[in-house]
Formats: sequence, structure tokens, C-alpha cells
Amino acid sequence: MAEALVLDYVRTARGKGSPRGSLHGFTPVELLVRLQRALVERTGLDPARVDDVTIGCATQSGEQGANPARTANLLAGWGEAVPGVSINRFCASGVDAVGQTAARIRGGDLGLAVAGGVESVSRVPMFSDNGPLYCDPATVRKIGAVHMGIAADLNATLDGWKREELDAYAVETHSKAAEAWARGAFANEIVPIELPDGSVFARDELVRPGTSLEGLAKMPPAFAGMGADGQDAIALAAHRHLDRIDHLHTVGSSPAMADAAALLLIGDEAGARATGLRPRARILASATCSTDPVIMLTAGQHAVEAVIAKAGLTPADIDVFEFAEAFSALCLKFRRDLGAGPDRLNPNGGTIAMGHAFGATGAIMVGGCVEELERREGRYGVAAVSGAAGLGVAVLIERIPA
Repeated sequence: MAEALVLDYVRTARGKGSPRGSLHGFTPVELLVRLQRALVERTGLDPARVDDVTIGCATQSGEQGANPARTANLLAGWGEAVPGVSINRFCASGVDAVGQTAARIRGGDLGLAVAGGVESVSRVPMFSDNGPLYCDPATVRKIGAVHMGIAADLNATLDGWKREELDAYAVETHSKAAEAWARGAFANEIVPIELPDGSVFARDELVRPGTSLEGLAKMPPAFAGMGADGQDAIALAAHRHLDRIDHLHTVGSSPAMADAAALLLIGDEAGARATGLRPRARILASATCSTDPVIMLTAGQHAVEAVIAKAGLTPADIDVFEFAEAFSALCLKFRRDLGAGPDRLNPNGGTIAMGHAFGATGAIMVGGCVEELERREGRYGVAAVSGAAGLGVAVLIERIPA
């Protein structure tokens, strides 16, 4: 069986997912095109050698509809012969794009490929695809779909986390992200983008270095009103042993929405030789899991546990865990259950601090995991994301020493 080798990784900085964000003026396809051209410029890649491009995107409508992967290939000048496919596994779309691509390389279907993700929340808002999962009342009642914030508060209630603990995790991840940016941890992966005013955007703009427990303590619960409007009733119907849901997450302990794109160049040994690039890591395995669509957000952790077991490893063998911060409660659960302390879990901060760009997040986490393994000369890393409706995907990586 062939090996799936990570050859390079690039991403945009993450912009605020609002009309005030720095990337709001760029369509999702434009973000992909800029990364594709940057990949060619920095590696000397001949696009004609690429067998397929797989892009994760969670809200595939409007400017993100009609297969943005194929559209971007054509606009980037990669030629008519390079295929493209866009996949949707909700927030886990980007990591799934990487996992599926690696599996196809290991199986011999592809020799050289690009995998990644894109999301422009500011231009294509969440739920604007009007899918039945959240927008059809009959479907919502039948399957018990709830908003992710309600699921986060449900998990916090089930695990007994206190508001202070959730806020403390948020402070920690903001502090990590600010420190990582200060020491230039992301310099190798960021593709600078010139803005219309002539300035250059090259820094995640959601990080708040001064985030404090005192400041977060003043924030009201973010999802109590939504719960009172009927969402709590749906969740409690599925978990009848509870008599209430404690609404503890605030905007400060929740992932901020962001605009971003990310790409990884992945190949087998022959593909790597053809590019002349030194393989940086191998993708050993991936795992896809699902769980109760109401509790929802535990699926990413289940996928981590599954992919580690698949490789015959234990959590103690993993040097870096990049786990999408789908609210503080799930990160505290992950840390407790897997024994992953602050030095191994999101060591450079996560999506609460730097933003969650749905379809792009998983690809950013895989690439970030490779970067961090190289910095600390670790061996194994895992990147994972929990998605809507109880879906989760994890990818296991092994660094290749220089």
C-alpha cells in the first residue's frame, strides 16, 4: 500500500466572519485561487500533475455552490484536465477532505492531490442553504436537531462543568494564540493577501490578547434565549434524566465565526519525487464517527479515540492534539478523558481564539498539526473536528524527520 505524504500546507489568515472582516471582500473561490497560485509559486508545482482537488465546504450555496473546487481550478489556471470535488460533512468537511484524499492515495487511486477547505461565513451565512436539518420544522422535531450552542450547554450540564471552568479555558486558548502569533509560529503557513486599501492581511484577526476571566465573567449566556424558545425542550426530550439545561457558554467561550481557506499538497512517493519536495509527514489513518444528533459535539472525540486505536496507539503516544474548539465544555471533556494537558491540546490556541471557518477549519488543523510536530520534533499528531448532526472526523499524522 502506498503512503500518503504531506508535502506542503498553506492557508489564509482567518478574518472575522462578518461584513467588517478583512476577507469579506473576497469570494470563497477567490480565496482558493489565491492559495492555489501561492502553492505553485512556493513549491514549483506543475498543476498538470495534480490528479484531483478535494475541498471541504459546509454551506454549499450561492457563492459557495456549484462545486467551488472545480471552479477554482479553472480560474487558477490549473487547466481543464485537473478535476475538483467539493464535499460537505458540516464543520468536519476540511479534515474529511484530507482524510478521503489520503485514503485514495494509499489505495493507489491518486498519485498527487490537493485537499483543503474554504468557508466565507461573512458572504454565505450559516444555514443559508436552507437545509431541512435546521430549517424544516418537521425534520427538526423528528430527529431532534438542536443548535450547536444548545448542544454545548447540554454537554456542560451532563459533565457538570462550572461557568468559571469554561471561561478559564477560553482565556487559556486566547493566551496561547496571542503568544504563538508573537513568536511567529504561523509565519510559514500564511499566504498574505493584499486588501483593496493596499494593506496586507496576514494575521488571524479574532485573537484577543487581553482576554481575562474578569472580562468573560461579565458576558451573559449566549444560548439561554434560544433554549427558552423551544430548543431546550428538544434536548431535554432526548435526555429525560435532566430537568434543565444550564446555559453557561458565552460568546467568549464559543468559537467565533471566520472566513478562511486552506490547502494541503499530498502525494505518494512517486508524486513526491515528481515535485522535488521533501515529505514532511505521512497521514497514517482517518476515522469517521457519529453520535446522538442532540448531544452532537462528542463525535470528534470519538473519532480521535477510534483513529488512535486503529493504529495500535494510545492517547499517551500522541504528541499533539489539534481539536476544534467547539465550545469550552468539549475541550475540557477531551482533556479529562484523554489525559491531554495544555501542552498537547491545541498548544497554539484554537478556534475559540482564532475563529472557526467551518469547511476550512479541519484542513487548518491538519496543517497546523504538521507544523507543530516539526517545531517540537514530535512523532504523532491527531487533528479532529466535531460537526453538526453528531458527525466527527479525525486524521492521524506521523512526522517524517528531516
